[in-house]
Amino acid sequence: MNAPPTQIFEPRDPDFESKVRKSFGLQKVMSTLGIDLSSVRAGEVALRMTHDDAFTQQHGFIHAGVTTTALDSACAYAAFSLMPQDAAVLTVEFKTSLLAPAKGIEFHFCGQVLKPGKTLTYTQGYAWASDGPHRVLVASMTATIMALHGRSDLRL
Repeated sequence: MNAPPTQIFEPRDPDFESKVRKSFGLQKVMSTLGIDLSSVRAGEVALRMTHDDAFTQQHGFIHAGVTTTALDSACAYAAFSLMPQDAAVLTVEFKTSLLAPAKGIEFHFCGQVLKPGKTLTYTQGYAWASDGPHRVLVASMTATIMALHGRSDLRL
């Protein structure tokens, strides 16, 4: 199962990809979890993680908190890709639905913008687990992401 078709958005910052990559690189939680930024497009971000027993729950599945953390970042960076150069990004709220056990060798997280806005952007995210040829949708998320302007105390 794949995510719905991506809409075509015009980014407000022509250098959005390097801005997203730079900000993602500042997230120590992503490196701690071994989550990599796979791709960045205007309004869409994909992340990847390989299985690590350190992040499993009692049944050996990747913990829901790890899945939610990855989806939150995927959604936030999808929104960030459409924000102006001077904006910083923060999540306002999200809802995660856990659809199947997160069991696999590799995990993919995709965040997509549904509706961009000047201050608030509405996004969706999907998480898949794969063990080679098989891929299972394990979670979905909806998230509202906020653009913060004029905040020199926040790193881009």
